[in-house]
Amino acid sequence: MDSNEDTEWNDILRQKGILPAKEPEVTEEALTEMLEQTIQEKQSSEARLGKLSLDELEELEDDEDEAILLEYRRKRIAEMKVEAEASKFGEVGEISAQDYVEKVNNAGSGIWVFLHLYKQGIPLCALINQYLARLAAKYPKVKFLKAISTTCIPNFPDRNLPAIFVYCEGQMKRQFVGTGEFGGDKLKYEELEWILSRTGGFTTDLESDPRGPRVQDVLLNSLRSGTNHDSDSSDENDW
Repeated sequence: MDSNEDTEWNDILRQKGILPAKEPEVTEEALTEMLEQTIQEKQSSEARLGKLSLDELEELEDDEDEAILLEYRRKRIAEMKVEAEASKFGEVGEISAQDYVEKVNNAGSGIWVFLHLYKQGIPLCALINQYLARLAAKYPKVKFLKAISTTCIPNFPDRNLPAIFVYCEGQMKRQFVGTGEFGGDKLKYEELEWILSRTGGFTTDLESDPRGPRVQDVLLNSLRSGTNHDSDSSDENDW
């Protein structure tokens, strides 16, 4: 006799407690409902736990399913490792000619390099070095370097200082040569951040050019007339 059959005798035995209650039949509708509930629980956990730190996840151990917490802990550790690997600079490095190929041209995939050529005794060079230290700390995924001009490039003329060369994956993307590129000796930190961010090397939180609309109009006219210095400029090496 099949105890799961729907017979009158089996119903009597179930009522008497002799047979266990019949398990409910799992319908397609019930399966769909269970699946939707699981998805909702997963999305709820993602929204609630996805942005917590490791310490905060640790504090929830007694209240949450251990498997869910382990999953999010592994995910958070992986994200932290990726972030740490990407944010590996944070300071302005000093290089010489011997370091140029390794530190600049072979910096690595997706890494932007800003190289400042300077000389002691030039006020704007000293000012830019100060500002680059702040930018390096703010944007640790970007590689900021400096080098004494004639040590890095023999016979580089002082009239072209300060100079900043921008590279990505071995290709020069932009060059800023001479005081005119930076608006003179009264350059402010926010102005340099905005100028360098326009190369695409990093995304600034500044909402607009701190130099104001007049400078923007001058730059726009310069671009239209083709007088800006870009990476494929014919006088790139004409110091």
